[in-house]
Amino acid sequence: MRAEGIRAKTVKKWRAMTDSDHTWPVATNTLNRQFQIERPNRVWAGDITYVWTMEGWLYLAVMLDLYSRTVIGWAMGQRLTGDLAERALTMALANRKPTTGLLHHSDPGSQYAARRYQRLLGEHGITPSMSRTGNCWDNDCVESFFGTLKRELVYHRHYATREEGKQDIFEYIEGFYNRRRRHSTLGYYSPAEFEVRAAVA
Repeated sequence: MRAEGIRAKTVKKWRAMTDSDHTWPVATNTLNRQFQIERPNRVWAGDITYVWTMEGWLYLAVMLDLYSRTVIGWAMGQRLTGDLAERALTMALANRKPTTGLLHHSDPGSQYAARRYQRLLGEHGITPSMSRTGNCWDNDCVESFFGTLKRELVYHRHYATREEGKQDIFEYIEGFYNRRRRHSTLGYYSPAEFEVRAAVA
């Protein structure tokens, strides 16, 4: 790498986002770091991160299918609200139309523990699972996606507006990450390729 003038993309300091200081019930950590899933729509995992723009913070909520690491739902906005998480989940539901037996994993933050969000899960027969407070490794797959997004894209951009950030992140998720980026955990296929190959196997 040194001879060819290649250097690794670096990681910036992590900052906690989870607001676990609330009175909503917290679900048991049923997933318990069992990240190797054998079929699609068995375990989904969600989380929220932030991106700096010259207009202020842009918040990104995502939902991943842990089977293929595909981002199946996402939402962006200028405020860290429960609605952001709900919109990501709603997109995932519309994209995947899951049947019974789906486990939903998240952190124990107020956006996911809130009554409205839990009601939405219940309406679709989805069982909640939550990480232990302050333990980011319990949701490692989503944390890994956020790290990849920031190393490969966000840390090398200077967004003048939130809209500019939204467009760039949208193109990364839908145009590159899901369809073209190879994953070592998927046998070096992209999420989309992995699902197609598994479906015809």
